[in-house]
Amino acid sequence: MRSLILGGARSGKSALAERIATESGREVVYIATAQGGDDEMRERIAHHRTQRPSHWRCVEEPVALAAALRDWADDGRCVLVDCLTLWLTNLLADPDAARFEHERVALLDVLSDLRGDIVLVSNEVGLGVVPMGALTRRFVDEAGRLHQALARRCDRVLFVAAGLPLALKGTYE
Repeated sequence: MRSLILGGARSGKSALAERIATESGREVVYIATAQGGDDEMRERIAHHRTQRPSHWRCVEEPVALAAALRDWADDGRCVLVDCLTLWLTNLLADPDAARFEHERVALLDVLSDLRGDIVLVSNEVGLGVVPMGALTRRFVDEAGRLHQALARRCDRVLFVAAGLPLALKGTYE
């Protein structure tokens, strides 16, 4: 099962993804894409660590997501990636401009070949006004394109608002 979970900041999407991973009954590998670039982000990361079950394996991979998925996805596992928008930010900030397209294509290519359950979490950022800055507009555009491409490849797409999941594709009970 491939699941994409979208929602705004503090919508409950990560909590839903963690519930889905737990309910899978499989060993859970959590791939974290965040980087602790400042004190506030380091605090957020620390908080997330304390919220996850201690028996989950955590892999920190801010850029090479396709390779990490290839390494960790397996029949007996549920791999949870949180979150794609931080991953996208890391790539857009990478000094190697070609890395973004390489990693994006690699993720889309590897997804159908992975074994086990895959749960992808991402912020839906395209519901507001068009941003004024060129980099911010590019981020919103690339996030939207990525979500569309992933939605085509996933069995289930859920949108979360106020902690309530809405099935856009597939079902969620």
